[in-house]
Amino acid sequence: MTEVPNTLLGKVMSVLNAFGADDDELGFAELGRRTGLSKATLHRLLGDLAEVRLLDRGTRGYRLGGHLFQLGIRASVERRLVEVSTPYLEDLYERTHETVHLGLLEGHEVVYAAKIGGHRQASSPSRLGGRMPLHATAIGKALLAHSQPSLRTEVLSAPLARRTPRTVVTPGMLRRQLATIRQTGVAYEFEESRVGLACVASPVLGHDGAVVAAVSVAGPTTRFDPRVHAASVHAAATGIALTLIRRATLSSGT
Repeated sequence: MTEVPNTLLGKVMSVLNAFGADDDELGFAELGRRTGLSKATLHRLLGDLAEVRLLDRGTRGYRLGGHLFQLGIRASVERRLVEVSTPYLEDLYERTHETVHLGLLEGHEVVYAAKIGGHRQASSPSRLGGRMPLHATAIGKALLAHSQPSLRTEVLSAPLARRTPRTVVTPGMLRRQLATIRQTGVAYEFEESRVGLACVASPVLGHDGAVVAAVSVAGPTTRFDPRVHAASVHAAATGIALTLIRRATLSSGT
C-alpha cells in the first residue's frame, strides 16, 4: 500500500502512479489497495479524472486516458515549436515593431504560446498562456479556417460571443471569412477582440496540410494597418512550417 498524500494533487498523482507499465486496466478494489485511499475519496477522484479524460473507463475498471498521452506529447512538441518559431517571430517584430504572437488551437479557443512586444505594444487582451475565442481574433480565425471541418461546424453551430461591437457573431459571415482565409492564407481582425486593435495572422501548416499553429501581428488602429504586413506575416508562418517539416524529415532519416 502506498502512502496517501494529504493534498488533492498528491491523491490524484497516487491514482495515476498506481498504474504500472504492464497494467492495462485496474479495478476499483485494486486501485484502492494500491493507493490506500478511502472508497468515497477514490470514487470521487476516479469520476473527476474520467471526466477530464486523464482516465478512461474500461470493461473491467479504469485505464490511463488518451489525454495523458496528448499532454506528454505536447510538452515536447510545443517546446520545439516555440524554439523553431522564435527567430521568425523576432524577425517579424523587427519588421513591424508591433506585438507578435504564436498561437495554438485548443478546443474552440486559441492559446498564446509566445508573445513579443516592445515598449509601445498595443493594449491587447492576449497574454502568454492565455486564451481567446477563435472567432474573435485574427489568429483564431487562421487556426479555425484550416482546422478539421467538424470543428468549424461545432464553432459555427454554437453561439458566437460578442467581444466588441465589431465581433463577427453571424455564422454566415464567419463562414465566408473562413473560406477566404483558406484561399489566401491570411486572416484579419478589425477591432473584433478589443476596440482600437487590428491584427493580421497566417497559419503554420504541417506537411499533411493540418494546422500546427498560427502567427499574428497586432497593433492599434491609430497607426497599424494589418493589410500592409500581410506578406511578412505569411512569410514568417511559411518559414516556421518549412523548418518544422525539414527537421521532421531529418529526424526520421528520410
